[in-house]
Amino acid sequence: MTFEIYIHVPFCLRRCGYCDFNTYTAVDMGAGASRGNYANMVIREMAIVRDWQTTHGINEPKVATVFFGGGTPTTLKASDLVAMLDAVRAIWGIADDAEITTEANPDTVNADYVKELADGGFNRISFGMQSAVPHVLATLDRTHTPENVAAGIAAANAAGMRSSVDLIYGAPGESLDDWRTSVRTAIDLGVNHISAYALTIAPNTKMGRRIAAGTLSRPDDDDEANKYEIADTMFTEAGLEWYEISNWARPGYESQHNLGYWRNVDWAGLGPGAHSHYGDCEDGKGLRSWDIAHPRLWGTAINEGNVPWAGSERITAAEDIEETIMLGLRIREGLDTRQFSHLIPEQKWIELEHDGLITMLDGRAIPTLRGRLLNDTIITELLETLDSPG
Repeated sequence: MTFEIYIHVPFCLRRCGYCDFNTYTAVDMGAGASRGNYANMVIREMAIVRDWQTTHGINEPKVATVFFGGGTPTTLKASDLVAMLDAVRAIWGIADDAEITTEANPDTVNADYVKELADGGFNRISFGMQSAVPHVLATLDRTHTPENVAAGIAAANAAGMRSSVDLIYGAPGESLDDWRTSVRTAIDLGVNHISAYALTIAPNTKMGRRIAAGTLSRPDDDDEANKYEIADTMFTEAGLEWYEISNWARPGYESQHNLGYWRNVDWAGLGPGAHSHYGDCEDGKGLRSWDIAHPRLWGTAINEGNVPWAGSERITAAEDIEETIMLGLRIREGLDTRQFSHLIPEQKWIELEHDGLITMLDGRAIPTLRGRLLNDTIITELLETLDSPG
């Protein structure tokens, strides 16, 4: 049994043109949801959530991972992040070997900030690098420079923290050579974990509107597939192994928090718009909930002593099966097909392996490189099998 905490920090210095996350550039959103008071509000939410768990018969073990995401958590003072971590420790307890991570914009940290995090119990930091090519960073509306990233990594190393970088591929105007430059630069930083995500376009973003207006080109699926293959080859040659479709790490440096999501463990999401997941409650199984998205309304609920949920849902048995399949086929450890022997005929797995989409090993279906690129196709075929009569 594993329990994780995710803390969403919705503040950013500026909003990137491609971002459709629940983030805001205002310093004060009202109802106590301001940058200066944010840690206090999240700590109050923790106490409310813990009371709700107790009332519903949920007794979680000590927290295995804590992850601060955003937004940009490092727009807050380091002491605020440490205060929230201390509250997690006081309310739930934290396992001795817990992974404690914050995301960081390279523009918002320096060596003193990183050291304060490390001294406060953080042991991992994930930098939003996105690209090492200036014109690609400009297209993405990122203000940092590659030098900022290198300085952040050096500060993390000096403080004894693990570090990771995130990359985005498929930006308008990014050539294959641009992408190779970014991948090589990330590898040369010496980090033990790299994430690489295909750019997705949301229509309500600045970039989405520019693409709709024809002033930017739309990302191309074939181009993104080529870039994924380039990344996988270069990372593998550098000793970084894929363990989830968008994540590579040296053995032993995988993000335990990310793996928890794919393994469908329990987690509590704190902060505006954060999601929570509980596999078993006193009054039912498979509960998912999500916090009110707007910080002011979220803060109002907390001030009234209410769990600040916008809604919740129970997962049906059929939905649980579908979710297990989708999550299991994203990770290198694969999906245990034996649990579906009564639902999916063995012939289907044989066909998928024959088509080069999966490898079968000790009853587990593991996506191949081609299978990772066509992951949606695999899942669609399997779900259609579930829906088929007989």
